[in-house]
Amino acid sequence: MSIQYFILSLLQYLAMNLEETLSLYGFLLPKEDIAEVPASPRDSAKLLVYDRESGEVVTDTFLHLEKYLPEKSLLIFNDTKVIPARLSVFLPTGGKVEILCLSYDKKTKTLTALSPRNLEVGQTLAATKHAGVTVIKKEDSIYTLSFSGHSFENLLSHHGSTPIPPYLKHTTLTEHELREKYQTIFAKRAGSVAAPTASLHFTRRLMKKLRAAGHDIGYITLHVGLGTFAPLTEEHLKTGTLHTEWYEIPKETQKKIARAKREGWPVITVGTTATRTLESAYQKRAVKAVGTTNLFIREGYTWRIIDGMITNFHVPKSSLLMLVSALIGREKLLALYAFAKQKGFKFFSFGDGMLLK
Repeated sequence: MSIQYFILSLLQYLAMNLEETLSLYGFLLPKEDIAEVPASPRDSAKLLVYDRESGEVVTDTFLHLEKYLPEKSLLIFNDTKVIPARLSVFLPTGGKVEILCLSYDKKTKTLTALSPRNLEVGQTLAATKHAGVTVIKKEDSIYTLSFSGHSFENLLSHHGSTPIPPYLKHTTLTEHELREKYQTIFAKRAGSVAAPTASLHFTRRLMKKLRAAGHDIGYITLHVGLGTFAPLTEEHLKTGTLHTEWYEIPKETQKKIARAKREGWPVITVGTTATRTLESAYQKRAVKAVGTTNLFIREGYTWRIIDGMITNFHVPKSSLLMLVSALIGREKLLALYAFAKQKGFKFFSFGDGMLLK
């Protein structure tokens, strides 16, 4: 794309208000097109393949992904682990409040949490007989709480629940099943309140097939935060930034990326979280291996590191939909979504996916 296109796109975005901009990324989706449970086995999920150069569209399943990847692709996965971050706490009056725990600092024994109910500074809420939280600060619906108890991690493990998206609230899966199915097979580093869902399609046999076909695999960590659930605001559009999330790129993955770029291997990110991580870390000449990102990728963005992406079908009017549009264009993406609906693809977190190469 030309520099003129980038400038034109930027001017168009600046001229639009929030409602006008979001309307460009809207589409209707029948309830039955939303996957309530994942495909079983995972790699039996449907795969839509779009070749940006030829315009060819092919459908298959994830089990045969290696056939459609560019030769010697480097796939980058997010190895974050979803924590059971929804926790019920109780007011002195006995009333129950469900909070979503966003982060926890072991040194200070404080956490940030989202609460749909108004809590007062100084208020203490009980989680169990031996553990509780006290409100020390609030900003809108986000609270800073001090934790009293032996182990916050153990509290979540035994009393927390999986923070699935609102559109999955009617899923038939039990909490035990969700902890297994709403988690990637390579989840390693705990800290996310949402799964990197494009990676949910991968099984050990599929990973083995990818390596056998000559593709390489690398891992990054990005802990998915509140922004996954939060709607876009006027402020996001004005500042060109999103919510802040922590990431890290291990040295081994850095070396693999450097080699891929040196030898001309395509870098294919698996999911929008891996995409934002690489594009944030490689904004400048030297990689920033550990940091935070609030990068808002949308049409007109200049790609620096990735050559393709594997991604799920995203919620209308979301920053994730805008990110994927930045790679192939909004009109093409919505056309592919319409095609996928016709072919019986399932949408959102437990749904099917796409390879954009």
